[in-house]
Amino acid sequence: MDSAQYPFGKIHYLFRKADHANWQRQESKRHILRSQLGFTDVVSTRPKPCVGCANYHGMAYGYSREARTPLICGFHPYGWQSESACPDWCGV
Repeated sequence: MDSAQYPFGKIHYLFRKADHANWQRQESKRHILRSQLGFTDVVSTRPKPCVGCANYHGMAYGYSREARTPLICGFHPYGWQSESACPDWCGV
């Protein structure tokens, strides 16, 4: 971009860079606080038959929070519903 067309480009870049550094610093402080309070203990949302499976997808699709539907894997979109081992399980 030509400096004659956008004379404040460098200043705009520096402000965005400083803003990002400030955001990163705040996120780091929040992460430290969460770890001190014990909020980093993550509970797996992966269904038990899908643990370690290479076919696991686990993404939710939809435009609103209420309409989102999770896609567990391509073989079993809602996850393996039986207590027995999944016949399509493939280790990583």
